[in-house]
Amino acid sequence: MSAICERQSTYIREMMERLGIELGGGVLPKFSLSYATALHRCESCPSKCACRKWLDNMPDSVSFAPPFCPNVDIFFELQVDQQGVAHITGEHVGDTWR
Repeated sequence: MSAICERQSTYIREMMERLGIELGGGVLPKFSLSYATALHRCESCPSKCACRKWLDNMPDSVSFAPPFCPNVDIFFELQVDQQGVAHITGEHVGDTWR
């Protein structure tokens, strides 16, 4: 398992999907620096195996990134900011309006 973890460059896409963060949001000027910083942090993260184990043991949707994640602050801000944008625009998500 360790060799597999180390070969994987990042798990950022899967983590963002689990957290409900819009993967294409990085093209918006408001979010682009946050996305670029998160990607850089993920690429240099020393906890890739812990991340893989965490992702393997968590449900498809989670509210928070694990405490060892170097992007926990960025992911939280993106979740809050994107929910605010969805609320303002009246975006329909699942069975509810945001």
